Amino acid sequence: MTDVRVTYDKTVNAAYVHLTEPQARVQSARMYPCDPVDVDGMINLDFDEQGRLIGIEVLAASSKLPEYLLRSAERLDAEGA
Repeated sequence: MTDVRVTYDKTVNAAYVHLTEPQARVQSARMYPCDPVDVDGMINLDFDEQGRLIGIEVLAASSKLPEYLLRSAERLDAEGA
């Protein structure tokens, strides 16, 4: 299984699941917000110019993602720095 890069900012409780090569600098061309009522929160899907899914932004991440994933994520907040 391929490793997936996950970043987490505990200060704002937001995580991002990167679905591209770690060294790739792919820009999001289109963002699709999932229905917050259906998913009970805010989850946004990012797509590149070719329509490929490149990342998933999860707000209120601590209530949506497994704790082990957030513990192992690359920290972006001051606590993780």
